[in-house]
Amino acid sequence: MDAQHSEKPHSHASTGRTSSARSQNPRISSHISEFTKNQSYMTVPQNSARGDRQRHPTTILLCKSQSSQAALMPKEHTAFIEEAYSAAICFKLLRDLSGSDSLHLRYIIKKIKNMAHGAPNLVLETIHDYFVNNQQISTRHKFRLFHVLGAVIGATESLEETWEKSFMQLALENMTRSTELEEAYQDAASNVLVAICRHSWQVVARHLETEVLSGVFPHRSLFYVMGIMTSDETLFKEGEKAGWEEQLAKMAIKSVPFLNKEGWSKELLGALTRPDRTQQEQPPEKAFLFIYYGLMLQAEKNGTNVRTHLKTLLETSHQWPKQRENSGDLRWKWASSTILLAYGQMADKAKAQILPWVDNILSRMIFFFHYSSWDETLKQSFLTAIPMLVGAINRNEGAQSYEFSQVSELLECLMLLMEKEPQDTLCTPTRQQTIRIISSLCKLRPQLDLEKKSRLLSISLRSVMSLPLLEVLEKHTCLFLEPPNIQTLYKETAGALEQMLQTFIMQNPTAEELHFLLSHLYVWLESEKAHERQRAVHSCMALLKFLSHNFYLDPKEDFKRIGQLVGMLGILCQDPDKTTQCSSLEGLGHLYKLLLHQRRGEASQEQAPAPQEPPQASKEGALLWSSGDQEAAPPSPWEVALLKDHISHPGSSQVIKEVMKHLTMAELTDLIWTAIDGLGSASPFRVQAAADMLLTAIQEHGAKLETVRVASLGRAIHLQLCSVRIPQAKENALQAITLLARNHTSELVAAFLDFSIPLDSHAFRLWRALGAEQPVSHLVLAVLLGWLQKRPLPTRTSGSSPQPKKAYLRSLAAMNTLHELQFACEFKQAVQEAFPELLLALLSQTHYLLELNLPEEPQPGKEAQETALFGPQSSTSLEALKSLLSTTRHWQDFAYMELQGAWDLFATIHTYPQGVGLLARAMVQNQCRQIKALTFQLLPNLQSREERERKAAIIIFTEFLYSPTLLEVLPKEAALSVLVRSLRDPSPEIRVLSLQGLGNILFHPEKGSLLRGQLPPFLNGFFQSSGQVLVRVMGTVSDVLHRLGAHSTEAQGLSIAINARSFFDDERDGVRAAAMALFGDLVASVAGRQLGGLRAQVHQSMLPVLLRLKDPCPAVVTQAKFAFYRCSVLLRWRLQHTLFCTLAWEKGLSARHFLWNCLMSHSQEEFGIHLAQALSYLHSRHNHIKTWAALFIGYTICYHPRAVSQMVSDVDTKLLFCTFEDLKKSPEPSIRDFASRQASFLQKMAARPR
Repeated sequence: MDAQHSEKPHSHASTGRTSSARSQNPRISSHISEFTKNQSYMTVPQNSARGDRQRHPTTILLCKSQSSQAALMPKEHTAFIEEAYSAAICFKLLRDLSGSDSLHLRYIIKKIKNMAHGAPNLVLETIHDYFVNNQQISTRHKFRLFHVLGAVIGATESLEETWEKSFMQLALENMTRSTELEEAYQDAASNVLVAICRHSWQVVARHLETEVLSGVFPHRSLFYVMGIMTSDETLFKEGEKAGWEEQLAKMAIKSVPFLNKEGWSKELLGALTRPDRTQQEQPPEKAFLFIYYGLMLQAEKNGTNVRTHLKTLLETSHQWPKQRENSGDLRWKWASSTILLAYGQMADKAKAQILPWVDNILSRMIFFFHYSSWDETLKQSFLTAIPMLVGAINRNEGAQSYEFSQVSELLECLMLLMEKEPQDTLCTPTRQQTIRIISSLCKLRPQLDLEKKSRLLSISLRSVMSLPLLEVLEKHTCLFLEPPNIQTLYKETAGALEQMLQTFIMQNPTAEELHFLLSHLYVWLESEKAHERQRAVHSCMALLKFLSHNFYLDPKEDFKRIGQLVGMLGILCQDPDKTTQCSSLEGLGHLYKLLLHQRRGEASQEQAPAPQEPPQASKEGALLWSSGDQEAAPPSPWEVALLKDHISHPGSSQVIKEVMKHLTMAELTDLIWTAIDGLGSASPFRVQAAADMLLTAIQEHGAKLETVRVASLGRAIHLQLCSVRIPQAKENALQAITLLARNHTSELVAAFLDFSIPLDSHAFRLWRALGAEQPVSHLVLAVLLGWLQKRPLPTRTSGSSPQPKKAYLRSLAAMNTLHELQFACEFKQAVQEAFPELLLALLSQTHYLLELNLPEEPQPGKEAQETALFGPQSSTSLEALKSLLSTTRHWQDFAYMELQGAWDLFATIHTYPQGVGLLARAMVQNQCRQIKALTFQLLPNLQSREERERKAAIIIFTEFLYSPTLLEVLPKEAALSVLVRSLRDPSPEIRVLSLQGLGNILFHPEKGSLLRGQLPPFLNGFFQSSGQVLVRVMGTVSDVLHRLGAHSTEAQGLSIAINARSFFDDERDGVRAAAMALFGDLVASVAGRQLGGLRAQVHQSMLPVLLRLKDPCPAVVTQAKFAFYRCSVLLRWRLQHTLFCTLAWEKGLSARHFLWNCLMSHSQEEFGIHLAQALSYLHSRHNHIKTWAALFIGYTICYHPRAVSQMVSDVDTKLLFCTFEDLKKSPEPSIRDFASRQASFLQKMAARPR
């Protein structure tokens, strides 16, 4: 509605009017592009912007990964994050203004205006940055941006000087530019300058004066701005308009010499006489030009020049009296007024002979009124004459069949009159007279078209609804000698408006017409001003009351969008204003009666008592159900029941529930959409009421909603959720999702997947709400797994259907969602129970994403970009796999993979089988509880259509052959048949894996003795000098140990441990790494068995392995971590999970101290051995190992000084002194401090007697 004032629907001139004044006027052209060049205007007032944003909380919530930390951060940082999110939303809205959907554009503009009310400086800053950073945006996009900018500046309470200069420069740069939008574009840019006038009209006026007095005829846009300043009273504060008029008069005096310049005078007359596109609306610049021309002629002292100019003007524009009057001839208004009254009297006396003359008389009345000067005398003459004419028409019997051609033009005149009425005062009956005339004219033929009727309704409603409070209106009349009765005047005006609405419905008593009328009231029902809502809901209630008492509507006709009306009134039942609450509830009562009549027809009148026979009601009931203006019928029994409920339950939920029972499914859907739209309101009460009604509707009727609509509802709730700041309202909206999920899980999951790449905090909360109930959480995971398994490869043909692309987009979204839901408490139990399915699905997903990233021939640009889009997603699938293990208490399997660096094997499709095999091996060695369940899940996967699923299943199955748990699920013969069947698989790789499984020792017990017999020759290979041979031999021994499983002997294990330990300190990196790996595999192979002599080897290996954590070779460090962890598991140390985390990720002295503490607390009997080993490593040529050994000894000295002093010789003490002295020069401050303290402590300890 506001847009009708700030944005012109049509341009007022042809291409010929588009002046080239920008190139002709050096002052204007000097400003072109200066907006983007002048860096001083790009300074943003951060302090004030931040202040605004802190006073008005942002609508954006932090994402899950940051929200827990934000509470611990300084308030300034939190505010910065919130500002960034709000600015991002505003930027996106500005970008979306480039679209073509008019409804969506209106929604965006409304959204930006709402943001501007809360944080104007943030919006201004974002618009400024958008213009600076986007120089190539389209003309239409800029046009809409100017419209938004003007509205934001106009709504801002104050405008800082920086913004004033910056946006003034932007307006000046564009208001003279020629584009395909012609003058509409220039006017939009000029309106920005007009908006600035509201804050600093003097600055704008000075600039305008400079341009006008430059000697070059100004561009039309300058006159446009000056015309608006002259005609719009609201631009100025009280008393300022006189200052502008005074300055304008001075400008006219200074412009008089230009009348004698031939070029300037010629352009002036050309602009004055150029025809307009429409004769019913004069452009502001042309109207002002006549005024300014008149002022110049008044100031001209040479009478000859004045007569010459007037003669020229009258010769070219004699047919338009209004333009002559603006030049100074004010006598026209008296003539026009007299003629109008004469026409009215003539029509009144004509009686039956009036019809043939109606159009003629009307055309003349319209002409004299529309093109004459505006004053109260003329208006009253017009409003007196028209009813006379309409009365004469109505008294004529043939009026109903006669078509009047001038009625439409007369209505245009009345609408213009109403628009010209001041919006801040109500001193005359002009409004009600105009509305009553409109009501009487609408009964004549031809009927109004919808467009004109819509304009008429909008103007009439705005003229009445937007009036200030009655107290304010009364203050405006306090200086009148005989002030009017404002209460009576307003009541009569509002009554005339309600009568007009009733006239429309009587002329066209259809449900479509009712919806049309109500749709114009909705904008006022949603107003941010309480008194406007109060007036609108009273008008709505009055219309419903009229219909419920008279039953004009056909009972056989279905209501249109009645659910929206129920939603609107239901929300207003929680309005803070008590009068609005009562009117809303009364409106619901009349609507309920209408619904009964429509649903049941005449039978409803027999079942429900008529209003004329009411029981006794309380005073509260009479007051509540009364309209206040008319004598109301007493309440019926159902109204009394609803009233009692309303008094005991202020939320009126029972009233709404009762009305909902009589709504069709389509109407219920409309009601739910209205509630969802209300969630985005800027009014807290409306947001809470909308959330309450949404929850109520879903609770009562959610199970019956149409499946195809539920997905759209879910997406809409997600869009609105980010703007809901009230915790209880947000909880209600999420609870509604939980209730919807009971019957529409699949549809909601599919809808939510569309906005889950990436998954923001609002979407995550929706997913949590979706699985808030345990049965549903299991179903949600099942549906997600179904989407995860829809993995079509990207098509390469240009004409392919978009469906496969959407399918694999949802597959990726399902993967992201499953990753996040593993951390949600609502899905904890479901994830735990679905572990086998999730594990296999994520393994297949990882393979799928690796397939997407396979190198192929160069593709056309677009397809190549689509393929590359999903490259980073493979890491997400791997992270989901990791989190699945860690969140379902399978951290031992996770540790097995992490400490070996085995996750890197999932990075390529060639090493993928090794990664899957190691994961399955980890589960076997850790005796995973899920092996049995996984085996059951593997069997159908081995017969899947997808090769990737069969591939992962056969790898895991062959590893599970080493677990005794497998035989609890499958007998040996059944397992053998599974492998034999896989030999016929079309994939060669699967056939090879099946052959390897068939060679398992489970099926060939005799292979145990053969493998054990091969170990001695392999151990002899340890004496080879070639490093490559040694590495291969150690790898072969590890493979034999794995194949033997539990069939290896203790003696062979002891021999392998001794040989492997001998290479821990080998100078060759590869040999050290292979030795560590072999020792770790040996320890893993003897888990759960009697250790015997191997226990001593493990204890003696702990310190060398620990010190190798600082080995310069990364491969050695990785294998040392795994070997140390496996030894701790074998020896059953406490705090194994903490030990794993320390080995995997911790660094620094605290981590080293923890590892030292673990070793010393579990190896007290080997104290001397560990100390002696540490002393020997002080001679290492690797500084890191030498430092680590010194730190180990330092910790030991601190905690066991007496034992160390007894075991350390003088030579060792001197070596320690030298080592600590060297460590004092370490680049790490913590090590330098530690070395200094240890050297001092060691000196004191050495001085003591042993």
